[in-house]
Amino acid sequence: MKASIKLQKLPTQFFAALAQKVSAAISEGRDIINLGQGNPDRQTPAHIIKALQSTAEDPQNHKYSPFQGIQELKEAAANFYKREYNVDIDPNTEVAILGGTKTGLVELPMAILNPGDYMLLPDPGYPDYLSGAVLGDVYYDTFPLIEENGFLPDYKALSPEVKERAKLIYLNYPNNPTGGTADLSFFEETVAFAKENDIAVVHDFAYGALGFDGVQPVSFLQAEGAKEVGIEFYTLSKTYNMAGWRVGFAVGNKDIIAAINLIQDHLFCSLFPAVQHAAAAALNGDQSCVEEQRAIYESRRNVLIEEAHRIGWDVKAPKGSFFAWLKVPNGFTSEEFTNLLLEKANVAVASGNGFGEYGEGYVRVGLLVSEERMKEAIMRIEKLGLFKGEPASIL
Repeated sequence: MKASIKLQKLPTQFFAALAQKVSAAISEGRDIINLGQGNPDRQTPAHIIKALQSTAEDPQNHKYSPFQGIQELKEAAANFYKREYNVDIDPNTEVAILGGTKTGLVELPMAILNPGDYMLLPDPGYPDYLSGAVLGDVYYDTFPLIEENGFLPDYKALSPEVKERAKLIYLNYPNNPTGGTADLSFFEETVAFAKENDIAVVHDFAYGALGFDGVQPVSFLQAEGAKEVGIEFYTLSKTYNMAGWRVGFAVGNKDIIAAINLIQDHLFCSLFPAVQHAAAAALNGDQSCVEEQRAIYESRRNVLIEEAHRIGWDVKAPKGSFFAWLKVPNGFTSEEFTNLLLEKANVAVASGNGFGEYGEGYVRVGLLVSEERMKEAIMRIEKLGLFKGEPASIL
């Protein structure tokens, strides 16, 4: 038996291929500093683990969960948005519980688009957005995210044809992979753009807790009229170091939320109730762990940028997320530079072209190792002699 034609059309899993390269290098006994991953390296806070432990012992949580999630978690999501962003959310009609927001992002085109419809995707962007287009039998156009525009889309530059046929747009701020951020005026512009062109908006707010230099990232739903045109996905993976727990939610437009809930009724039977109770404890509980987390990433960012500048690598500090988007040296493609770092410096980064055409010329570095390992990685790169006009004798 062969895989279906639809599965054969799916893009190569970029992160799986990267992980295989790193694993192969490690299996050779090499000390690899992995800056290419997007997997949080710190533990889930203790009070969340204790909430899971206590609720896992309750026999009532050993049964099937309600298809659309437990009420406690829906209300916790609504309370979280009111407390953090002053956004009112109806827990009964404007919340969808997800087994990780990747699930929602990939299934959404199947839920609200028809075969042959078009969606708009960022370039560079999270590679799994493309999977949703394939599985939904829809087409997509891309819009460039370039440094000169703060890694924000330029809606005015979109052609009339592209705006006419688009039914859905994906946005993601703080951004993966660029680390760019968006302010309220941009989201207000987005709402106006969506209404003018009858386009639904999806904002992937995965890094919503990770803004640097004293600036809290803005929720799309804070823009007036946002719930009329779109939704926002929020994951607990990054905010609370719960990546392996696979829990998140979508909030916003009730019609889109209803469509997500409907497709999930047919694909899943919600999440283990104890995980949902623990997620509610995370959202409702002491948030000092979130600030501690953000501060650690900002400190790591500062070390990375300072060390890069020390060796003559002209890079800019990201404003949010736990990624840095670094230009490759002259004379290299993204993939050539990535391969060189792995083979000659035992440092793994993610090649920018894996995130789209406009990712060429960059590599993505994760702030997901200790400051000591970050310094060691830059010292290894320094020895390649690629900066400050030093001879690249190792090539």
